[in-house]
Amino acid sequence: MKKTWLMAVLVLAVLTDLVLTYVQHTNLILDGDLAAIVVPRADYAPVLHDPFGWSMLTTGGWYSAPNRFFSHITLREYCLRVPLLLQAFTTPINSVYMALALCSASVQALLLYVLGWYATGTRRLSNWRLWLAMALMAPFFQTTGYNGQMSIVDTAFTYTFFYALPLLVLLVLLWPLYRAASQRQPLRVGALQLIAMLLLIVVLAFSGPIIAGVVLVLLLGVGLHTVRQRWPLPATSWLKNLPGQAVLLWGWLGALCLYSLYIGRHNTENLMATLPLGQRYQLVPLGIWDELTSKLGLPLLVLGCLANAQLIRRQLPATAEAQRIVQVLRYLGWFVLVYIALLPLGGYREYRPLILRHDSILPVTIGLVGFYALSSCYLLQQLRGKAVRWYAAALILVAFIFTNADRRLNPNNNNGRERQALAILSQAGSAPVVQLPQECTVMSWSPISRPHESLTNVELLKHWGIIQNHTMYYYPVK
Repeated sequence: MKKTWLMAVLVLAVLTDLVLTYVQHTNLILDGDLAAIVVPRADYAPVLHDPFGWSMLTTGGWYSAPNRFFSHITLREYCLRVPLLLQAFTTPINSVYMALALCSASVQALLLYVLGWYATGTRRLSNWRLWLAMALMAPFFQTTGYNGQMSIVDTAFTYTFFYALPLLVLLVLLWPLYRAASQRQPLRVGALQLIAMLLLIVVLAFSGPIIAGVVLVLLLGVGLHTVRQRWPLPATSWLKNLPGQAVLLWGWLGALCLYSLYIGRHNTENLMATLPLGQRYQLVPLGIWDELTSKLGLPLLVLGCLANAQLIRRQLPATAEAQRIVQVLRYLGWFVLVYIALLPLGGYREYRPLILRHDSILPVTIGLVGFYALSSCYLLQQLRGKAVRWYAAALILVAFIFTNADRRLNPNNNNGRERQALAILSQAGSAPVVQLPQECTVMSWSPISRPHESLTNVELLKHWGIIQNHTMYYYPVK
């Protein structure tokens, strides 16, 4: 009976958090890259016709986002189709915000579920430990509060398809490998699952700017770990008895990610803002300092992970599982160091003035959240008496701090004005141009001051049925 009540409370906590996330995301503005990718704009069209960047090899051509085909096509198909389906139940304007919020909340739910696999070792939703892990992690998914410091599901909807979603798929792909390594067993999957994993690797390698870097850091770690294990053996035995399926998967993944990085060098977006490599590395310490001091969120998460590791080492017996969990944090620490050290090689963007930002460090944030759940679940099950009660109280306090920070359902930069502008455009009839009555962004990063700059957005608004004609819009910014 006690576990039944606990299960009910945990399920309610997770589902409530997801519902609140959905409500928050219905109040967010439409970001300025959405229409450019979905329509698509002329500079993004080539990637849809050259998904694997063959033109880079044959002609040495350049275009925007050459190694991001699957992120582009997924975002495009979702945004073209789902709002139209929702219009059976709501207005065209509402359907857009509902579709985007549903996707964001779904990605958050799936990330919680998959990270729960890693934290508990089970995928069964009937297992209370899985819901415990998800409940522990849910407060760290910030929409307001600490979002700008440690966002997981971005408030700019487009970024979800280039960061959170590919990392979710990568976690699914790596799960069999992680489980086999945790059990100290060679990877053994069926033929159909192996083929599916090989195909999924193709999708991942061409799904955005972050996967290739993460994979190559992981591959470096796997390689060094393997060398360390086999170093005492005679050199002639180093390649014997290697797990064939794991070697095939890591080799295929590494090869495609290297190729993805190569064609990514021909991205025209890299030419928009340049900064010498040395200066980029000088910015990294400033970026780390800013991430750890701008708000309470990320440093509190880091301290929580370190405190959990210390409690496991000092308060619990040195079992094999305890040692494994502490070792996971060590590996995570090395991953963070190498990953951050490589970030400047990815180029410079004006919207990331210090190199590190919530999106570029997303693998770090996800790793910390996953370890927090892994170590917290273990401590809750192993501590006894007053110790477990005090520890549970500390976890509740951490959850309260993050939940309180993210309490606003309607963000300061909400879409109220944008919705009003769309309503005006929907009533414009055959007018070729409409001057908006108040300054606001409408599917743009900043207010559109010249009508022709809205042309791409107009194409998408017409597809959604919000406007009936190609009515351009602007606001005369002084």
